[in-house]
Parts: sequence; C-alpha cells; structure tokens
Amino acid sequence: MSDATLHAAGPEPGDFAVQTADQIGSFIVAVTEVAKGEDPDRAVPFLLLEISQLLLAGGRLGAYQDVLPDERYEPDLGPEPDVDDLRERFAVMLEPVDVYSEVFDPYEPRKAPVPHRISDDVADVVADLRHGLIHYQAGRITEALWWWQFSYFTNWGPTASATLRALQSLVAHVRLDQPLAALDGLDTDEDLAEDDLAEQAGVVMAEELGGLGRR
Repeated sequence: MSDATLHAAGPEPGDFAVQTADQIGSFIVAVTEVAKGEDPDRAVPFLLLEISQLLLAGGRLGAYQDVLPDERYEPDLGPEPDVDDLRERFAVMLEPVDVYSEVFDPYEPRKAPVPHRISDDVADVVADLRHGLIHYQAGRITEALWWWQFSYFTNWGPTASATLRALQSLVAHVRLDQPLAALDGLDTDEDLAEDDLAEQAGVVMAEELGGLGRR
C-alpha cells in the first residue's frame, strides 16, 4: 500500500485545524468534568462515548495528508498543565476496574498482553492533546496539526484505542452479566520484569477468554 492511497481528500489545513481543535477541546472539557466524580456510576459509559468521538478525530488525522512543521525545532511551550490530578481522580473512581491487559502491537508475532491502567491512559491522552492545543491557541496552527498527527500515530492514538477496547469490554461485561473477578490478579504496581508482566497478563487474558462462552 502506497502513501498516496492513505491520504484521503479533506478540508483545507485551516478549516481542518479548527475542526480538530474543537473536537479535542470538547474531549478535554468532557473528560475533566467526568473526573470530578459527580456521577461516578456513569463514568465508564461517558468515557466510552468521549473516547469513541475522539478517535473519529484521530482517524481523520490519520487519513489526512502528512503535516510538516514550519520550523525544524519545536517552539518552547513553557510549563504545561499537570495531569496528575486527573490521573488520581480516575484511579480512585475506577479502582475496581482500572487495570486491564492489552497487546502493544497486534502485528508483532507472539507478543503477550501487558497490564495498563485506564486512569494512566486517559491522563496521557489528555497531556498529548493539550500539548498540541497550546500550540494552536498560540497561533501555531501547522505545529499543532503536526503534533496531533504525529502523536496520534506514536502515542495517543494507540493509547486511546486500547482504552476504548477496555471500556467497551467493561460495558459488555456489565450488560451481559459476566463477572470480572479474574482481573483482580493483574497489577501494574508490582515490581516485575516486563516478561513477567506479559506472562501475568497473558494468564489473566486466557482465564477471561475461557469464561466468555455463550450462556
């Protein structure tokens, strides 16, 4: 597949940047509101909806032509907003279901699942998006688009996709009355080597899949 086949026709860069910034800004506002914990029982479905909508913006960035920054080096952003409070709020809110297992690269053969946390992932996605939003708000439109596109491929896109699968699985478990007790054995805080973590996650995943037979 050539690069040319990947580049879908789209709006002009200025219009595209406005649309992307609006979607990203809306996501950050919505996620920040969810993190306040005013309706914790709805946190998972709200996150499912918001990340689904964010990935639409990501898909458009992925299909858009390659964006090249105006300058060789990234302009100094100054201090960036801290996402630790957001991370901690979600960790508390999602504590029983925060940890999940994920395959880092589905095209890498024999790669076992590894543990992740939804709270970490959401905070990391927000940090990436805010980074580009600071450029956008400072009038560096091309820089913002470049950053959002680059980090979509390298970090926030894969992270958001993995989180979406975890959230969708959570909602499915609840709706289908399938317990998550086996996930209690998966912990990202243990001081384990990467191979041990992968093995641990693989065992949990196998136990989960084994219990998902049609009822």
